[in-house]
Amino acid sequence: MNTKLTLRMDETVVRKAKMEAGRRGKSVSRMVAEFIESLSSRPVAEKPLPPTTASLVGILKGQEVSEDDYKVHLREKYL
Repeated sequence: MNTKLTLRMDETVVRKAKMEAGRRGKSVSRMVAEFIESLSSRPVAEKPLPPTTASLVGILKGQEVSEDDYKVHLREKYL
């Protein structure tokens, strides 16, 4: 089922969209729909971690560390 969607854009953008759609032999609606569909099929790019954080990733793998352990550590460190 198709549903109407109204988009508001600068006239220049609309003109470019229509020209591009004509060049591709598609409607502007079809191009927008394909673009939206492509967003869900792309993997989300993760931001790279800072070097120090990246060096610590996995350092506690296999260790049993709880939030309580962390709180004890902080108490010992700062009291």
